[in-house]
Amino acid sequence: MAHQTIRDILADHPAFLGFDGAALDLIAGCGRNMRYRAGELLFREGDAAETVVILRHGDAAIELAAPGRGPLRVESLHPGDIVDWSWLLPPCRAMSDARAVTDVAAIALDARCVLDKCDEHTELGYRLFRLWLPHLARRVRMQRLQLLDLYGAHAR
Repeated sequence: MAHQTIRDILADHPAFLGFDGAALDLIAGCGRNMRYRAGELLFREGDAAETVVILRHGDAAIELAAPGRGPLRVESLHPGDIVDWSWLLPPCRAMSDARAVTDVAAIALDARCVLDKCDEHTELGYRLFRLWLPHLARRVRMQRLQLLDLYGAHAR
């Protein structure tokens, strides 16, 4: 199998479809490969949201601290998912914990780098936000359904 660059990986990702080669080059320049072991935290609630983590292989979970109960899984993430959106919203702090459920391989984009590229190239920024909003909306919907499942099971 041929070695894939970060640019190649992003070009195949649904959140980047429609980006031209120049836009992919700009964003890929902000990226690096990351690996997490099963059980390892990708980030903790309250941490500075400095990285856009895109799962390549493996599964992760979004967890919320529940007093007296331990962490509650409120969302399951799979290859192709973008793990967190907190980097978009000042003060750019993670709003939950994210944990690797299995061993994970990911692309990590430096959030400041991505935002700077969007500021410098407003068409890129517009396209990125326009293409990423449906992914964010789908995730919010899935999280709501998972919470409904969780609370619905306890209400019986």
